[in-house]
Amino acid sequence: MMRSRFEQQLAELHESLIEMGAMIERGIAQATKALINKDIEAAKHVISSDDAVDSKEKDIESMCLKLLLSQQPVAKDLRQISTALKMITDMERIGDHAADISELCVYMAEDYDDFHLNEYIPEMARTTIKMVTDSIEAYVKKDLVLAESVIATDDIVDNLYLEVKKSLIELIHEDVKKGELAFDLLQIAKYYERIGDHAENIAEWVIFSITGMHKKEQVL
Repeated sequence: MMRSRFEQQLAELHESLIEMGAMIERGIAQATKALINKDIEAAKHVISSDDAVDSKEKDIESMCLKLLLSQQPVAKDLRQISTALKMITDMERIGDHAADISELCVYMAEDYDDFHLNEYIPEMARTTIKMVTDSIEAYVKKDLVLAESVIATDDIVDNLYLEVKKSLIELIHEDVKKGELAFDLLQIAKYYERIGDHAENIAEWVIFSITGMHKKEQVL
C-alpha cells in the first residue's frame, strides 16, 4: 500500500515537471516574439510571469524532499527524484533568462528610436527554443536519441553566438555610436547561449534518469 502511494507521488512529480517545462517553453517563446515584434507589453508579461516559474520550482523541490523522507527509495526512484531536483534548477534559470531578454527588449524599445536584430539572433532563438522543447519531450518520452540530439545542438548555438559577437564588433567599428546597442544585442545573444547550456543540462539529466549514467560518471 505504501509503495502504491509512493508511485502515485512519483507520477505527480513527473506531471509537475512537465507543467514547469511547458511554462518555460511558453516564456522563452513569448520573450522571443516580444523581441522580434518590439512588443513592450508582451515583454512585461513574460517578466511578471517569472514568479510563477519560481513558485513551481519550490513546489517541486518540496515534493522531492517529501518523497525522499517518506520511505526508502530504490536506486531507480532516487534517479527520478535527483533528476527532478537537477532539472528544476536549469528550468528556473531558463525562466530567468526569458525574463532577462524581455527586460532588455523593454529597455531597447523605449531607449532607441529603432533597432534591428543581428541576423544571427533570431536563428539562435529558434534553435534554443527547439532545444528546450526537445529536452522536455525527451524527458516525457524517455527518449535517449532526442536527448543526445539536444546535447549535440548546443555546439550550433555556441557557433551562432560567436557569429553574433563577430558581426557586432564589426558594427561598432563602422559606427561607434551604435556601441551601446551592440552591447545590448550581445547580451541578448549571451542569454540565448545560456538557455542552450541549460537545455543541454536537462538533456544530460534525462539520460541519467534512464541509464544511471551522467557524462563521465557512472552512478546508481
